[in-house]
Amino acid sequence: MSLVPEIQSMVTGREFFNYSQTQIVQSTNVDYLDPSRKIQEQQKKSKESYLVTFSGKEISVVVGIVDMVDSTKICAKLGPAKASTYYQVFINSMSKILSQYGGVVIKNIGDCLLYYFPYGEKIDKNYYENCINASNALLESHDIICDHLHNVDLPCLNYRVSLDYGNVIMMDANISSICDMIGPPVNMCSKINRSAKKNEMVIGGDLYEIIKKKSQFKFKNVKGHNIGFRQTYPVYAVSKVKSIDLI
Repeated sequence: MSLVPEIQSMVTGREFFNYSQTQIVQSTNVDYLDPSRKIQEQQKKSKESYLVTFSGKEISVVVGIVDMVDSTKICAKLGPAKASTYYQVFINSMSKILSQYGGVVIKNIGDCLLYYFPYGEKIDKNYYENCINASNALLESHDIICDHLHNVDLPCLNYRVSLDYGNVIMMDANISSICDMIGPPVNMCSKINRSAKKNEMVIGGDLYEIIKKKSQFKFKNVKGHNIGFRQTYPVYAVSKVKSIDLI
């Protein structure tokens, strides 16, 4: 494991898996069974049904997806209480690590998280490297997360990471304060995720063209994604170069 000291200190700290201080308003079973009650409260100001509005302007960002492997099969054997803890550890751990690199989780979709890396007025020269390092930190934290799961009598979890870069259009909903997005990199991240082996990362061709000359990363061309018209979008497995490889 080659986590940077700050991240290793965080994920091995006593508070990393402690969510007791998290300020989340817990819904009741009534809310879950009849979500219209909660939605109606959220809609009091707008007095509208679920509606969205788009910014109408494109921004170029790195988008990522981290997806659990075989979670459906595993959770089917756990029962509701243990399955809830299992997913909670995964989602919260990934989110905490990404936030240390400026990554923002947009939403969870079943057993995966969609995230992106915003920036200020212009892209910093280390922006792309930071996105790769952040996603790599998710993978390098795998053993620590599994150790915690074993300590609470839960099986280890595995996951795949995919990244790509491109234009997206931001979206807001009237009943949520969290932004969303649509665009090719979101779609592509979802499609190429399965090209990664468990606990590994892949990136799309657009992001590869930007960072392919970075010496601290190793790239391996894997099976591309068919995008129709006899064209294949290139996909690359990414790993960090070990210090011994640089000697």
